[in-house]
Amino acid sequence: MIRSFLDNVYPVLQRYAAKKPVKLVAGVLVVLLALDVCFPLRVNPDYSTIITDSEGKVLHAFLNKSDKWRMQTELREITPTLEKAIVFKEDRWFRWHFGINPLAVGRAALRNIFTGRRTSGASTITMQVVRLLYPKNRTYLNKIVEMFRAIQLEVHYSKDEILQLYISLVPYGSNIEGLKSASILYFQKSPDVLSLAEVTALTIIPNRPSSLRLGINNAYILQERNRWLRAFGEAKLFAQKDIDDALEEPLSVTRHEAPKLAPHLAIRLKKEYSSVPIIQSSLRRNKQLTIEKIVQNYVTRLYGMNIHNAAVMVVNNQTHEVEAYVGSADFNNPIDGGQVDGIRAIRSPGSTLKPILYATAFDKGIVTPKSMINDVPTNFSGFEPENFDKLFHGKVTIEYALANSLNIPAVKILKEISTPVLVDKLKKADFMTVKKNSSKLGLSLVLGGCGVTLEELTNLFVAFAHQGNYQKATYVTQHKERSLFGGSTGVSLISPEACFLTNQILTQITRPDLPNNYDYTYRMPKIAWKTGTSFGKKDAWSMGYNDHYTVGVWIGNFSGEGVPELSGANIATPLLFDIFNTIDYNSDARWFSKPEGVKLRKVCAESGDVPSEFCAHQVLDYHIEGVSKTTACRDAKMVAVNATASLSYCSQCVPDSGTVQRLYPNYAPELVSWYESKHILYEKIPPHNPKCTRVFNDNAPTIVYPTDGSEYFLDRADAQKLLLSCQTGNDVKEVYWYINDKLLQKSAPATSVFFSPEAGKVKISCTDDKGRNTNIYIKVQWQ
Repeated sequence: MIRSFLDNVYPVLQRYAAKKPVKLVAGVLVVLLALDVCFPLRVNPDYSTIITDSEGKVLHAFLNKSDKWRMQTELREITPTLEKAIVFKEDRWFRWHFGINPLAVGRAALRNIFTGRRTSGASTITMQVVRLLYPKNRTYLNKIVEMFRAIQLEVHYSKDEILQLYISLVPYGSNIEGLKSASILYFQKSPDVLSLAEVTALTIIPNRPSSLRLGINNAYILQERNRWLRAFGEAKLFAQKDIDDALEEPLSVTRHEAPKLAPHLAIRLKKEYSSVPIIQSSLRRNKQLTIEKIVQNYVTRLYGMNIHNAAVMVVNNQTHEVEAYVGSADFNNPIDGGQVDGIRAIRSPGSTLKPILYATAFDKGIVTPKSMINDVPTNFSGFEPENFDKLFHGKVTIEYALANSLNIPAVKILKEISTPVLVDKLKKADFMTVKKNSSKLGLSLVLGGCGVTLEELTNLFVAFAHQGNYQKATYVTQHKERSLFGGSTGVSLISPEACFLTNQILTQITRPDLPNNYDYTYRMPKIAWKTGTSFGKKDAWSMGYNDHYTVGVWIGNFSGEGVPELSGANIATPLLFDIFNTIDYNSDARWFSKPEGVKLRKVCAESGDVPSEFCAHQVLDYHIEGVSKTTACRDAKMVAVNATASLSYCSQCVPDSGTVQRLYPNYAPELVSWYESKHILYEKIPPHNPKCTRVFNDNAPTIVYPTDGSEYFLDRADAQKLLLSCQTGNDVKEVYWYINDKLLQKSAPATSVFFSPEAGKVKISCTDDKGRNTNIYIKVQWQ
């Protein structure tokens, strides 16, 4: 189009020039402006995407869409030495002309006219950039178009930017374009650290990329390099000592593979920022390499257990930047799914969500660290969780329940605060699978009944290092994040007070998830950590943090195959400790300070509540001022008994004399039932006065099985029976079971009773020896 335009305009300008030369200049300028508007310059080179570390060193490089290595050279990488060498050799008047060197054009024209052939070129660096951007056959008309485009370049771009384009696009043979590509692939270094000899070698190749091939024609390149070095010396371009040293420098290079470090993050960033040629990640090169090696060696030792993969993410808590990103043990291992990014793979979290659950309970004032909770078999409307070790521990403190990762207490707390409350917390922390399935989640959520990623969990635990404030960690350096990719602002998940209470619990080392070989870590920095093991032992987690770093570790098989030996404590936590020992060894990092709202108070050691007049044993406990509950302890109660303590009396039947007041434990029915089932001795309230006529209404028996409202399918051939089970208070000695209002059997509260129900709707009633009654309804179908 430009060529046809010039064919029409050129004769007109020629006739006009003879009459009015001043107006001709103005006319030419108008024409050039019109051409610039009609035929805008498009500078959009197809660069190779490169991922750098936080200091700008290349970690990973990708071929461009044409399968070429064309890496963009940054302005900071163009050193004075590099600029001097290129400008001296290619275009000594580069800084002074407007894209075209008239003297060079005139000289070339005369030589070409007198010789009858093209013997001398007049291309400036700017014109060479145009030719690299718009490659065409070399004709006189195309030369004119090239000159016009060169002027356009000079108008729209600075000299530094034009030089940057030239250095980024010049050919080096094969599929290598750009000095930076050649520098990295041959010298394994970025342009800003090249020596004078290396710069000179790379400067002379673009004119003859076919004959001057590094790694193939090194001797010839060395000869040409030294010739130009001497020319530099004669022109006093560099100090003579520098020239002499460069002449002595050998040239023995071969082509190397492009950098392929941090492959999982590199692939991810390339997809997310596809239009950005140079993505400066937040990774620390040495830290990344070290942790990659630690993970690979550690997983190699686990092969004998049929455990083949791991993923690790390290976040700097001060900058919110990800400093190490290891998606698998070995990216180049296709057999074990090495190219799967374990940091973004959706897995079951096991018990790793318990800290956010208990922190939420602290914020709601439901419990404090010393509050007591019963770890006993419990039926939650058909859901009967059990602990990892298959054992129950009776009455335990909240801090013990969290430190020991007990399941039943966690489900009880979740039921009390409600599942939607915890789901809302996880939504705020960008748990995407939880967001998608929020309406389907139940009490099993806190035990791993949802899908999470290591990235989500690690970001969640970073919040515990920031007083409960959640802010997603970045994968690119902070200044780039703000300017190119947008930033992220924080959101408060939990209060600083609840965060502090949780941190204190998670630093305890008298807990079952401490690795067996902990002794060797005595110089390890102080950390808080939480482990998790998914159902079926398919995933082992260990999440740790201190003031400096948060480290997330996942270990397992990408195939989803479970392994009996797999656990967060004994498999994942040793790797967590290894990493902390490496990146923060013997650290003197300060620990998290206690917020003003956290106070100490005395509580009853038996309940964790505010002591009553009967509480003889008291301990100190943290609480959140103005938030934590102030309920008085009701762990014991005074009961009127006869002199031999064989009968108890209520206020209605107590005799005028012959009784004494004694203190008895006020255990919950579920705890009494567990004590009875395990034959654990406890102080029982004597049987109530049989002559008492009072009707009791409070504390009726709790039917734990069958579940109210459930439907049961029984096999007639096996003559199956249903179990009846209940929980009662400490003062109940007998219960009466009724089926459809007909007495079935009298039994002790802890005794299991079996019966064969009729088909259809069945009413089940349980009445204790004080007349208190509970009814439930079930449906039965015989098959």
